[in-house]
Amino acid sequence: MLKGIATTAKDTTALIKAIKSVMQQYKQRIRSEKPRIYSQDLINTLFRYPYTKINFIERDLHVSRVTATKYLETLVRMALLKKVKVGRTNFYLNEPLFALLRDGVSN
Repeated sequence: MLKGIATTAKDTTALIKAIKSVMQQYKQRIRSEKPRIYSQDLINTLFRYPYTKINFIERDLHVSRVTATKYLETLVRMALLKKVKVGRTNFYLNEPLFALLRDGVSN
């Protein structure tokens, strides 16, 4: 049982390190290419779930719907997010985060 706990702990630690690495890449890229939209709150929102929506950006960054939409569309053009329409709602998928959560870290 202890071996199972140790393995789970190692896997979880590796996953956290991988997520932090991807977050850092997003942070550096947005900061250097689009400094006007960069904020730590934006990065945190992009990594809170494997997807985000316009109203998440509005709420977390305290910006208008128009501004939130511009931010997300900018990130789509930068290929940092993928826009997926489900019904009438647009979801913005963080594919690297989704892949890590789905598949884990390859050894």
